[in-house]
Formats: sequence, structure tokens, C-alpha cells
Amino acid sequence: MDKYSCIIIEDEPLALERTKSFVNKIPFLNLLGTFDNALNGLSYLKANKVDILFLDINMDELSGIELLESSKIESQVIITTAYQEYAIKGYELNVTDYLLKPFTFDRFLKAVNKAQENSNQLLPTNTQDYIFIKTENRLEKVNLSDILFIEGMRDYRRIHTTHKRIMTLQNFSELEQIIPSHLICRVHKSYMVGITKIESIERMRIKVANQIIPISETYRELFFQLINNRINF
Repeated sequence: MDKYSCIIIEDEPLALERTKSFVNKIPFLNLLGTFDNALNGLSYLKANKVDILFLDINMDELSGIELLESSKIESQVIITTAYQEYAIKGYELNVTDYLLKPFTFDRFLKAVNKAQENSNQLLPTNTQDYIFIKTENRLEKVNLSDILFIEGMRDYRRIHTTHKRIMTLQNFSELEQIIPSHLICRVHKSYMVGITKIESIERMRIKVANQIIPISETYRELFFQLINNRINF
């Protein structure tokens, strides 16, 4: 899975903890740091590449708007604020999204997905279509398009493909690092599912190759966001 680095610039402790908790729910986000003032955050941005910036507006010394006006920010900027009146100014500064506190996780996720899409447009096309899996004493090539689902079995993960099953000691976190989430999605602590291999979804259960796989609450939002992006009306 492609990881997107992010930082949070926020001087309200409760708001910072809420944004951090939302970031931690999204497996493709990698939180590099948090800053309680814009000056420290700006110094970090000048020295480090950051994909997504969550930025509060009303802060001492330097406001979020002043930061954007005074510096060239390469990151996708998602403003998080309790003040609606800055929305037009924010969009004049080409921010990715404007979240009005208190925002829900669903609204936060939509903003992150928008930032992800914008970042992807700036990157070379990812042509990855296979991975190598550690199994026994060898590395085995697996085509991503062949994966039906991946099942957790105590210490092992069993990869079900269209023509064979592969056992590996690689854990789900390791697999998520190497598998693009838009192709093979985590839906449960014990399952990942090939999106294009899904036959049906009903009552928080997925049918893949005659196997019924549960969708847990932890992964529900992300999974259905992926599915909604593929629905044509």
C-alpha cells in the first residue's frame, strides 16, 4: 500500500487529539509529527517532504492563512477550523479541502481521499501488477490480479488466488505495505479482499469465490469509500 506522509499543525490540544485519532484510523496515512504553532510546523515543512498538511487557522504568532500566504507549500493542505468565514480565502490559496470543526470521520476521510487523488495525479503511474511473497525458503511471485482474498490463520496468512493457495508468515501489516489498497483491501483483522473479485456485498458481509467474509467496524468506512468510488450511476 502506498503511504502518504502527513503532519498536523494545531494549537488546541483536544482538536489535535481528535485529528490524530482520525489519522490513525487510516492505514495509508503516516503521521510524521504534530506542531502546536505554525512557525515550528513551517520549519519542518521546509526541511522535509510532506504529502498532506492538516492546518488550523487561528493560532498565535502566525496564523494558518498567514503561513499559506507567506510560504510556498508543496503539500496538499486540508484546513481544520471552527471559523467558516475563512473558507473563501482558503480556496483562493488553493487548499485541498476545508473542514469545519467539529467534523466527522466520514467528512475527514473524504478530504483525505481528495488529497490522495490530487497527490496521485502528480506522481508517475504505478504499474505494479505483482508482488513477491515469502513462503517456506523461497520468494514466490504472485500476480495481484489473481488474488481472491487473504486469510489470517494464527501465525500464518493464507493467500487464496485464482489457481492456488500460498501460506506465508508475513503479517497483515507487512502485506499492506506492499499491496496497493485500491486493489486488495483490508476489511477485517483477519481478511483482505481483492476488490475486483467481489461477487456481492450484503449485511456487512462480502462474497468472494463462494467464501463469506465479514466486514468489521474498524475497516467499514474505508472499504465502502473504495466501493463508492467504483459505483457508476
